[in-house]
Amino acid sequence: MPTESPPPPASPEIRVEPLPYEARLQSRPLAQVDLVVVHCTELPDLATARDYGERVLYEPRADGSGGTGNSGHFYIDRDGGVYRWVAPDRVAHHVRGYNERSVGIELVNRGRYPDWLDSRRQTLEEPYTDAQVAALVALLQRLQAELPALRFIAGHEDLDTVEVAASDDASLQVRRKRDPGPRFPWPQVLAAIKLARIPL
Repeated sequence: MPTESPPPPASPEIRVEPLPYEARLQSRPLAQVDLVVVHCTELPDLATARDYGERVLYEPRADGSGGTGNSGHFYIDRDGGVYRWVAPDRVAHHVRGYNERSVGIELVNRGRYPDWLDSRRQTLEEPYTDAQVAALVALLQRLQAELPALRFIAGHEDLDTVEVAASDDASLQVRRKRDPGPRFPWPQVLAAIKLARIPL
């Protein structure tokens, strides 16, 4: 007698809390989105991540563009709460070179905070919670159903491999981005979704 597959995680409740500049971000057709990029915030909590997300880093221009900052589309807190700060039909600034084709999902995690580029602090020691991982899987399954071209998934560290001078010793190089890092459970997540790691 065949065994039944476990039911998929319930679709997560998504709290929609748009960033103040969301409407100024470039719009795009959902059919353009074929990639999800998984990040960790490398900040202590969701409130600090929101503060960073709201910061305007690109000044307004005469054509109406600019006046925006850096942010993912979705944020998942340690308790599994899911927040949408940028709609998927807008281009968010979350990964160099891949923004126009991707959705960014940020997991709240300290990462290397506050010494991101210190050569002595390059391990990401905080584990992701079971609630975060379950919420991520449920969100990914929902996005698969809603985004017709979605095929690939990557970690931020897969796509941004730039090295920069270490903050404690300029003669040393460290990775600018290391998230989601070695504690992210790739086998568990990939087994639950129909997305492939992006070929590099």
